[in-house]
Amino acid sequence: MDVLINVFVALHIVGIASLLGGFLTQMKAMGAGTARFSPAMLHGALTMLVTGVALVGLNQADDQTVNNLKIGIKLAILVVLGLVYVKRDEEKVDKGLFAAVGGLTTANIFIATLWV
Repeated sequence: MDVLINVFVALHIVGIASLLGGFLTQMKAMGAGTARFSPAMLHGALTMLVTGVALVGLNQADDQTVNNLKIGIKLAILVVLGLVYVKRDEEKVDKGLFAAVGGLTTANIFIATLWV
């Protein structure tokens, strides 16, 4: 079970890297007002959702404690997925909205790593 959990943790990290990497590559375009959500950002957010739900289930199946408050907050932050999904076909995304996605993604990382 530990190997399976670690595989899903690795896939979860790949998802966050895709979402945050897509944001970081668009920083210059955000300053110019021409930033857009890339498919990598959408796929990263979807990967995070699927692997995160799988991790909660696997940890509970392995009789490990799961902090439901932490998971709930992380799911609430997943509003990022909705924003990216709805605006994925637009040529330009508002600076504030794009910055919010980057900020919420970063907050999600800090919650995952610092909240024990």
